[in-house]
Amino acid sequence: MRRILRKIRRRFAKPTPPPPPPPFRHEYKRTWEALAETEDTAKMAVSGYLDEGMYRSHGLKTKGLLEDTVGLKADDEILEIGAGVGRVGAVLAPVCKRWVGADVSSRMVEHMRRRLAAFPNVEAVEISGHDLAPIPDASLDLVYCTVVFMHLEEWERYRYVREAFRVLRPGGRLLVDNVNALDDAGWAFFEHLLSFPPESRPPFVSKTSTPQELVNYLTRAGFEAIGQRGFELFIVVHGVKP
Repeated sequence: MRRILRKIRRRFAKPTPPPPPPPFRHEYKRTWEALAETEDTAKMAVSGYLDEGMYRSHGLKTKGLLEDTVGLKADDEILEIGAGVGRVGAVLAPVCKRWVGADVSSRMVEHMRRRLAAFPNVEAVEISGHDLAPIPDASLDLVYCTVVFMHLEEWERYRYVREAFRVLRPGGRLLVDNVNALDDAGWAFFEHLLSFPPESRPPFVSKTSTPQELVNYLTRAGFEAIGQRGFELFIVVHGVKP
């Protein structure tokens, strides 16, 4: 009897609906809003750790990279694309005229505002994930985007380079980076992510670049004096708006 009842229940039970598919890679806002529900989940999503000492240390490392490549000036007005919770802004705000952190997630923007509230020269701006529409033309001296291109499709990478050209003043500088697919450490990174089955690959999974790709974006957007350098497993490319 019990066996018969189980068969009946299975035969007429309401089928369980399949789980909703994960968001597509281009749904940047939906993806990062979900990942940034709390400050801790936001920090884990952008860096993989919570330790504030490490946050400051890595922020200082990025500051040093900017100093060594595009330079930092006391009167600079600076924009970070994909600023997350303001890791780099915390070390740049004290040494520049104005620092603007732009992020696709409204939750990230709120975390950033709260964490950097002590700095009167900081602004946090929500963007669409495809452009820098809230930023006026020719209003900035330096734009940088670090550890972000890995989460973007190639079209958005180039869109942000073009948008950086728009919002920079003549003589303004741009710096972008991504994991270098032509470097041995970068290729090991690529092969590690190859282990994800295609059907379970998360929409924010990291993708690599080649130096030629990033140089091509800056060249076609109109930048000049384009340079590049390796930085750990990353390729860093920078240029100047004529």
